[in-house]
Amino acid sequence: MKVGVAGLGAMGGALAARLMEVGHEVFVWNRSPEKAKPLQEAGAKVAETPAALAGSCEAVITILTDGAAIEQVYNGSERALSGDVKGKLLIEMSTVAPKVQTDLAPKVRAKGASFVECPVGGSTSPARKGQLLGLMGAKPADAQRAQPLLEQLCRKIEHCGPVGAGSAMKLAINLPLMVAWQAYGEAFAIARSVGWDAKRLVALFVESNGGNKALTARADMLVKMLEGTDPGATTFSIANGMKDLRTMVAAGEALGADMLATKAALAGFEDAVRNGEGGSDGAQMAAYWSSRKK
Repeated sequence: MKVGVAGLGAMGGALAARLMEVGHEVFVWNRSPEKAKPLQEAGAKVAETPAALAGSCEAVITILTDGAAIEQVYNGSERALSGDVKGKLLIEMSTVAPKVQTDLAPKVRAKGASFVECPVGGSTSPARKGQLLGLMGAKPADAQRAQPLLEQLCRKIEHCGPVGAGSAMKLAINLPLMVAWQAYGEAFAIARSVGWDAKRLVALFVESNGGNKALTARADMLVKMLEGTDPGATTFSIANGMKDLRTMVAAGEALGADMLATKAALAGFEDAVRNGEGGSDGAQMAAYWSSRKK
C-alpha cells in the first residue's frame, strides 16, 4: 500500500520507518524538510506539500504537535484537504484535545474520505517494533478499514467509540504517568537522606507498589540521570509532557473536573522547561526534582 506520513518528529519518523520495514511504499512530509532526509535515504519518497502527500497515497497518517499544526496540515491551499482525497483513508494520531478531532472529522468526510483518530500509547522503541497501544475513535466501518494498517503499528487496538473517544482515552491514560514522574522526583528528594546509590534506590522503587511500567522500562536511563551521566536518546520530552498536561487540564475542566494533581504536575514540568530541561526525556523529571531546591 502507498502510505503517507505527515509529521516526522520522533514518533512520526519511527512510524514511517516501521511502515517501510513491513513493506509499504512510504511517502513523507514535514514542515522542516531536513527531518525527512534519513527516511529518504532509507527509501521513502518526499512530498513537497501535504496536498501532494495525500494525492500520492491510499492512506495518510498524521502525527503532529498540536491542534494548530493539524489545522495547518489539513486546511488551506496546498494542504491535505485541498486536493482530491475521495475514497482515501486519513488516520490522525496526534495527542490533542478531543474537540480537535471532532471538528476535523466532518471536514474530512465532506471530501469523501474516511477519518479515523488513533493516538497511541508508547514511545519510539515500541513504535519501531509495531508494539504501540492504539486508542481508536471512528465510525465502525472506518475502524474496520483502518484495522489492518494499524495492526502493523500496534500490539493492541482499542476501539474506544466515535471520533473524540480515542483522544479522551489517550489523555486519560497518559495523565497518571505524567503525574508519576513529578511524584518520583519528590519521593527521591526524601530518599536522598538515606544515602543510597542511584541503582539501589531505583531498584527498590521498581519492586515497590509505587513502581509502574514506565519506571521499569526506564530504570537504567533513570539511574544514569541520577548519577549525572549520559542517559541516551530522549524518547518523550519534558516539553511534550508539558504540552499534554496543559491539554489534560483543559479537557478535564471542560467536563467540570477539578484537576488538582494534574495542575501540580504541570507546574513542575513548566519549571523544568524554564530551567532548560525541555528537550530531556520525561524521566528526567524524577532526577530534576530529586535535587531541586525551594
